[in-house]
This record gives sequence, C-alpha cells and structure tokens, in this order.
Amino acid sequence: MTIKHVVAWKLASEDPAERAEHAAGVIERLQGLLGLIPEIQELSVGANSLDYPGNWDLVLVSEFADAAALDTYQQHPEHQKVGAYVRSVVSERAAVDYEL
Repeated sequence: MTIKHVVAWKLASEDPAERAEHAAGVIERLQGLLGLIPEIQELSVGANSLDYPGNWDLVLVSEFADAAALDTYQQHPEHQKVGAYVRSVVSERAAVDYEL
C-alpha cells in the first residue's frame, strides 16, 4: 500500500522579500532530504505560482511505501530539523495522507 503524503502551508510573514526567502528556505531544506532519508520514494515541493484568492503558499507532495515508511520519515532527525524551520516561518498547515 503506497502512501501519498501532501502538505500545504501558509507563510506567516507579510513582507514580500521575507516571504520569498522563507519559501526558498523551506523548499531547499525539504529537497535536501532526498538521499538522506531512504524511505522517501518521491518528493516534490514548490511555491504557489498563481496569485488566486485562497491559494496556499507552499506544497509538498511525497510518496512512501507504506505508513511505517512515512512514520520513519517523520521521526528521522533530519526531517525533525527541517520541521522546526518550517514551523518557525509558517502560520498554517494542512495535510492529507492517502493510499494509492
């Protein structure tokens, strides 16, 4: 049972330059987990490109072999470091995990 893990965030800062810096920091840190955490089968992360009302700022779409692999990823020390940074720059988080 493959698990797709999707997370969206709204950035906390109202300053455009700071928002861009924070978005880039989140993207760079999440992409840096590829190769460090073997349980990640696929990972794509990006900033919102279109300024439609209601759109969130960032999204992560990742894939894991099963729920145990997702749990291992979430508990991995490198993921915990990234998570601490993300929590420091976002105001809201939404996530969905579903089976493929």
